[in-house]
Amino acid sequence: MYSKFFNLQCFKLPALLLTGMMGMVSGVNAQTLSLAAQVGEKLFFDTNLSSSGQMACSTCHDPNNHYAQPVSNTLAVQLGGPNLKLPGSRPVPTLTYKDNNPPYSDLATNPDGVSTNAPGGGFFWDGRVDTLADQAAAVLLNPVEMDNGSQANVVSKVQAASYASLFIEAYGSNAFADTTTAFNNITVALQAYQLEDTSFHPYSSKYDLYIGNKIGGNLTASEANGLAVFMDPNRGNCNACHFAGAGFNGSVGLFTDFSYEAIGLPRNTTGIPGNKSLLGLATSYDMGLCSRSDHPMPASSQYCGMFKTPTLRNVATRNVFFHNGQFKTLSDVLNFYNTRDTSPQNSYPTVNGVVQKFNDLPSRYHGNIDTQMPLDGRAPGSSTPMTAQELLDLEAFLNTLTDGYVAP
Repeated sequence: MYSKFFNLQCFKLPALLLTGMMGMVSGVNAQTLSLAAQVGEKLFFDTNLSSSGQMACSTCHDPNNHYAQPVSNTLAVQLGGPNLKLPGSRPVPTLTYKDNNPPYSDLATNPDGVSTNAPGGGFFWDGRVDTLADQAAAVLLNPVEMDNGSQANVVSKVQAASYASLFIEAYGSNAFADTTTAFNNITVALQAYQLEDTSFHPYSSKYDLYIGNKIGGNLTASEANGLAVFMDPNRGNCNACHFAGAGFNGSVGLFTDFSYEAIGLPRNTTGIPGNKSLLGLATSYDMGLCSRSDHPMPASSQYCGMFKTPTLRNVATRNVFFHNGQFKTLSDVLNFYNTRDTSPQNSYPTVNGVVQKFNDLPSRYHGNIDTQMPLDGRAPGSSTPMTAQELLDLEAFLNTLTDGYVAP
C-alpha cells in the first residue's frame, strides 16, 4: 500500500504550473486537429465499426457527459456483441484526462513525490494495456463490446467508409495495403483524437478558475470547507489517492495518482450477470490486478482486489461508480467511505446475524484491503471520520470539478 502524505500546496497551486492547463479551456474542436486526429474523430462516432452496427466509441463514452456513459444509462455494465445482448464485466470509465496517464508498472512512481513505489498506471480498471491505442484495439475486437472478430474486419469497414479518403490522406496511398499496419493506424488515429481534442481534457471547471485565481472562481463556504475535508488526512483524506497536485509531464489537478487500491466494495449481485453464485454464496469474483494474464497466481496474490484509482473530474455527473457499479449516486459513494467500518451493515448484507463485510473478495485476500483514512478499520459503532455536514460540503466541492462551468 502507498504511504500517503498531506500537502498544503494543493490548496492553491502556483500560477506558473497552470499556464498550459488553463490555456486549453477553449471548447470542443476549437483547435486544428492533425489528419490522424481528424480520422480518429470519424472513427470515434462510427457505429459501423461494431458487429451490431449500433455501437460506436461514443455510444458508451458520451461527449455530452464528459466521455463517460450517458446520463440516461444507469447499467452497471454495458451490452455489446452482435445483438447488443452480451454484458460486459466492468462499468465504463471516462475517457477524459487520460493524456498524462503513464504505462502500467508494479513499481510505479507516484506523482505525489513521496509515496512508496507501488502498482500504478495503465488503462482499463486493471491497467492491462499501456496506451489509448491499445485500449481502442481491445474494445474493437472484444466479443462483448464492438465485436469485430478480426483486425481485417475493422480495416475493411474503414476502407468502405465515407472517410476512407481522409484515412489515405493521413497514411498514404498504400494505407490499406497491409492489414496489420492499417489496423494499428486506426487505433493510433483514435488515440490522436483523444490526445489532441481539448474536449477530452478541457480544464474548464469552477475549480480550475479557483486554482487559477480567475474571475468567477470563488468557492462558496460549503465548497471551501469541502476542499478542506478533501485534503485533510484525518477526515476525507481523498487527496491521498485522488491527488490534486502537480503530476506527470507538467499536468496539474488530475485528481488521481493512477494507483491501485482494494477498498472492499460490497458485491453487485444484480447489475453484473457474470457475478455467479450458488445457494446465495459467490462462486466467481472479479479479482482485479491479480486476474491479469501477466500476474499469475499465487505470486500476485498481494494484488487481488486492487483496481485503478479514477480521476474525480466530472465525477458529479456520473451515475455508476467503481469497478463493479454497485453505487449509483455520489452521496452513496461518500457515505460508503464514511461508514464502511463504523456501520458495515449499511453497505453489506447480513446473514444469520453476521455482516458479510468485503463480500466481493474471497476472505483469504481481505488483508489487501485498504485501511488508511477514512477507511481506517475503526470498530463498528465508532464515530465516523466525517460529519453529515462535512459529507455535504465534500459533495459540494466535488461538484466544482465539473467541466463547462460558466461563471455568473
